[in-house]
Amino acid sequence: MKFVSPKIDYAFKKIFGSEESEDILISFLNAIIYGGEKTIQSLTIVNPFNPGKVISLKDTYLDVKAVLFDGSLVMIEMQVAWMGAFNKRVAYNLAKAYANQLDKGEKYPLLNPAIAVTITDFMLFKKSEKVINKFVFKEEEKNFECLDKELRLIFVELPKFKKSLSELESLSDKWIYFLKEASSLDEIPENLGEVWEIEKALNIAEKINMTPEELDMLDRRGMMLQDERGRISYAEEKGEKKGRLRLIMRLLQKRFGEIPEAISSQIENLSVEDLDNLGEYFLDLNSLEDLLSWLQEH
Repeated sequence: MKFVSPKIDYAFKKIFGSEESEDILISFLNAIIYGGEKTIQSLTIVNPFNPGKVISLKDTYLDVKAVLFDGSLVMIEMQVAWMGAFNKRVAYNLAKAYANQLDKGEKYPLLNPAIAVTITDFMLFKKSEKVINKFVFKEEEKNFECLDKELRLIFVELPKFKKSLSELESLSDKWIYFLKEASSLDEIPENLGEVWEIEKALNIAEKINMTPEELDMLDRRGMMLQDERGRISYAEEKGEKKGRLRLIMRLLQKRFGEIPEAISSQIENLSVEDLDNLGEYFLDLNSLEDLLSWLQEH
């Protein structure tokens, strides 16, 4: 058995946002929002997954929206790579969904709470070791809640989840493991299969149950996400290199004065790792000739 990765947004939308996925989404949201308590008994998926419509999409991101039994709105999104103004986009989407409940002239009491559940395949909160972090409006000094949880932000950071299959205990453990590791499984593990909603999700994610068009779409979305990660990694490395290069050149100029253009060009072509090595070797340099010899060796 081979399973597609739920981290690919197309697969995520198919697994959690299809018309037949209401029970899957209920179990997942109860695990992530309510700690496994069966608080959500029913929900309605908004704009359910439509293969024909989704396959025609190109660069847009795919999310899942639902209305809970009490009228609350939930937006669920899988994000595999950091993007500029990501935090602002999450806040904007939540505020927009909350405000769009009212038509012109309707009264504020008609508004229902809105929750944004964002799953990331990158680290967001270095100050917290928790995998799931939940945010509401609070008073800055006394730390008491206000707005009666009208707006909530919930983040699930997959890289922080380190449990192995045998260590899974809670319902949230099992759902997060599913999100992170489904594509590496060869069969449905017993401790995941005992949660029938997860077993159903794995059956949906099984490649053999996908049409050729869906598999092609998954490949294209997967490649697009890999390209995006590559661009971000390159930009980070480029920024990192620029900072190191500036520091190295400043140190060399303070020690040896003006650096010849030929030597500067060689230094600019060094990798980040070699710039680090040059920084460590800096105190052993006694002349520009020593620097030139080091550059020729590297």
